[in-house]
Amino acid sequence: MGETALIVMAAGIGSRYGGLKQIDPVGPNGEKIVDYSVYDARRAGFRKVVFVIRREMEEDFRTHIGRRIEEQIETAYVYQELAPLPEGFTVPEGRIKPWGTAHAVAACREAVRTPFAVINADDFYGPSAFRLLGDFLGKAEDSEGVQEYCLVGYLLGNTLSEHGHVSRGVCEVAPDGTLRTIRERVRIQRFGDAIRHTEDGEHWIDLPADSVVSMNMWGFTPSLFEELDTGFVEFLEARGTDLKAEYFLPERVGELVAAGRARVKVLRTGERWFGITYKEDKPFVEQAVRALIERGVYPPSLWDT
Repeated sequence: MGETALIVMAAGIGSRYGGLKQIDPVGPNGEKIVDYSVYDARRAGFRKVVFVIRREMEEDFRTHIGRRIEEQIETAYVYQELAPLPEGFTVPEGRIKPWGTAHAVAACREAVRTPFAVINADDFYGPSAFRLLGDFLGKAEDSEGVQEYCLVGYLLGNTLSEHGHVSRGVCEVAPDGTLRTIRERVRIQRFGDAIRHTEDGEHWIDLPADSVVSMNMWGFTPSLFEELDTGFVEFLEARGTDLKAEYFLPERVGELVAAGRARVKVLRTGERWFGITYKEDKPFVEQAVRALIERGVYPPSLWDT
């Protein structure tokens, strides 16, 4: 494969978790979830990692994560900040929340010049998912007027926390395996054998366990950055005064698909996701990592090999 980069979105505040969950250890030698992701990406042929962080968390992040990874792969850091904004816009008074995942990726335009993947820092994706991404990006090439992107699609039933609701991009996949639509559902929860989502907290709608969902594991060509900039202006015009509105990456990609400007191949995986959304998730994640080490998927000490 050619030169490819990995963008890791690590600027989330972790409000439901109650702290900087990105730096919580889950492995036997202090490894974080993101250590395993970078390890898998490097094995899949990725040559650079770009961390999107908040400026005020840089020291902690580099101390607990970055310095070890810098010894293994080319590493860069990008800040996601509320300002500056495009000409004609200002940050509304009282805005604290970051502008969202699409804005986080757009902040990497100067650090990434090659095809690239995007992941969350606090989600475990599995080695086969990175191999799928690496294979796609090694051959990705935009055709005239249409960008060639991909996402790794998980089964909804493999992506839930037992301790509360989660957000997922629910996908409709065309017969040819390309993305038809994607809809961000910000509150999905398991109720016994049923899985349901709600928009208002009162009315719940069933979702099939085999629904294909996005875990924000994407593959893009650099053409995405211009599309994100254009979309951000449209977002600010429509919702920029809403103090909690977010510019979501899945929504922007969905707009591009609907407009015929992008074709997104859905790379299905049977990997089981796990991550730390709530503090109660951590023991399960630690147990899952131990099981993978016992199976030989990872060495006991990740970066000593």
